[in-house]
Amino acid sequence: MNTETDRRPISPYLIGPYYKPQLTSMLSIINRLTGVFLTAVSTPLILWWVVALALGPEAYATMLARLSSLPGKGAMLISLLFLCYHFLNGIRHLVWDTGHFLELENVYRTGWIMVAATLVLFAFTWWAAS
Repeated sequence: MNTETDRRPISPYLIGPYYKPQLTSMLSIINRLTGVFLTAVSTPLILWWVVALALGPEAYATMLARLSSLPGKGAMLISLLFLCYHFLNGIRHLVWDTGHFLELENVYRTGWIMVAATLVLFAFTWWAAS
């Protein structure tokens, strides 16, 4: 059986010559990855902070010293960026749940607005916290 259908890809998951990633799919994948990161990395850091507060000044000073290191600042920086993205994309999805902005043109427009707003919110929050 050497027909035309035998040479076509079975699924669009094959990236390359068969499937071009789109803004909508990339934003969806990034949203899922940021959610996993926030759950696996950021939440334990917040819990560590709360426990260090409860254990007293020495534990808090140790935690603060570790978070003030380069890897600690990097984790906080990435956590803040991912939190901004995940938060704003969540708002975008809530707006969609009301039935608004579901046309393809508006989906792309709100996607780009959300990306730009993420960078603005991230930069403002990092600047205000410094």
